[in-house]
Amino acid sequence: MFLQGWTSFCFMQSFSCGGASVVYYTVQPLPSSYEAPCKIVVIPIFQTNNDSLDTPDRIIEALQGGFQIEWTGNYEECEKCTGSGGECGFDGNNFQCFCKDGPYSASCKEKSKVQLPTMIFIIVPTIISVALFFFCYYMVKRKSSLDHFRFPKYWVFTPKKSIKSVLKENFGNESATLEPLQFNLSILKAATNNFSDENRIGKGGFGEVYKGILHDGRQIAIKKLSKSSMQGSNEFKNEVLVIAKLQHRNLVTLIGFCLEEQNKILIYKYVPNKSLDYFLFDSQRPKLSWFQRYNIIGGIAQGILYLHEFSTLKVIHRDLKPSNVLLDENMVPKISDFGLARIIEINQDQGGTNRIVGTFGYMPPEYAMFGQFSDKLDVFSFGVMILEIITGKKNLSSYEPHRVADGLLSYVWRQWREETLLGVLDSSIKDNYSEIEVIRCIHIGLLCVQQNPDVRPTMATIVSYLSSYLIDLPTPQEPAFFLHERIHPISLAQESGCNQSANRSIPFSVNKMSISDFIPR
Repeated sequence: MFLQGWTSFCFMQSFSCGGASVVYYTVQPLPSSYEAPCKIVVIPIFQTNNDSLDTPDRIIEALQGGFQIEWTGNYEECEKCTGSGGECGFDGNNFQCFCKDGPYSASCKEKSKVQLPTMIFIIVPTIISVALFFFCYYMVKRKSSLDHFRFPKYWVFTPKKSIKSVLKENFGNESATLEPLQFNLSILKAATNNFSDENRIGKGGFGEVYKGILHDGRQIAIKKLSKSSMQGSNEFKNEVLVIAKLQHRNLVTLIGFCLEEQNKILIYKYVPNKSLDYFLFDSQRPKLSWFQRYNIIGGIAQGILYLHEFSTLKVIHRDLKPSNVLLDENMVPKISDFGLARIIEINQDQGGTNRIVGTFGYMPPEYAMFGQFSDKLDVFSFGVMILEIITGKKNLSSYEPHRVADGLLSYVWRQWREETLLGVLDSSIKDNYSEIEVIRCIHIGLLCVQQNPDVRPTMATIVSYLSSYLIDLPTPQEPAFFLHERIHPISLAQESGCNQSANRSIPFSVNKMSISDFIPR
């Protein structure tokens, strides 16, 4: 039965629904008083489908065609909702964003969006304030015990200086060129297993020497100066500034340095053998052949010649001695320890100082007594070393029981005058040597240690003497030598005035010099 657009309620009162197959429709709303025993479902349809509802099939087709809904909303709100993973919708007249965990008024999870930043903003300042309060309270309570304590300038409150500022403070205008040589302390700790005893290869008054291996496999020797070392900041800076500009086969190679955490550390290329004094004077020393000794003498001469004449700087070492000569795997000598070196002008012949530094036994008299130095200072030290290398004896030691404090120079000089020079040769050499080379080297050594610096040969002349037997050597004068109260040489790095009264306080005396008759060979 079909019902279309009724106008009388009485008609409806007579209508009844008795079967489930009955389909009806209306374009008007049903009255609230309608009590027919029917299940009523109100479904809107398109207006265009309302004109041909004359059969049940047409009604079903109209219902399947759906209906149109129009609503007014904010596009930006919907975009925000879908962007957060929700679906846009309405709840009554209000926009809703339907999410997996329920509807929200704007977007999904909007309820917790501002919670975390707010918590951080509140909690972090609170914790910092409480910590500062307790710290201040603790410091006030400890005030009486802290009044007598002076914090060092490098305490934790002092900001860490940059590498550039440290270099500028220590090396001035030279800092820019030295910056590539600066090492971080952490790298040196890693290379030496935190400066472990297993890596320590030497120890002295200056500090300790460690062997290390860098990350690239290079072996290095690290000289870590102790805070009580006599080699102070000036000597450390001097060594860096001097040796960083020098490159020669017979000089040690400086790889870098470190000034972190109040440390003064020098990093060199590792030299596997020990210093020359070990091979000459140590009770457990290995044998050193004459061939090796002769090459060592020649190598040291080449290194000193480079310092005096062929480097970009004219350098006076001022502390040449066997302990400052290292030997590499091929027994090639490497001059080291430039902390006391002085740079002079290329055309400058000599200089002066009020600060006498170096090692007695290797100083010429004009320097030890009056502070005058020149390249002839190194020549004198080299001459002493030549005689020590040949004899295996240290200068300023007693070699004959009936002669007290008889120095090496006077010992060799007597053998020269008595024409028994081969008697001074180290007994460990035995018969495997060149007599001509031994005598010529002793002759050169005596020329180097003459009292008057003006008659000592230059290093260039010495190298020519060693290179050619065709050059005649002049007859040496009596050497300068000292009688010392002690048996072994000692290092000195103290202030000493250059006036005569101050010089007399030095516990050395100069033997009366005499020009003896020349004794031809």
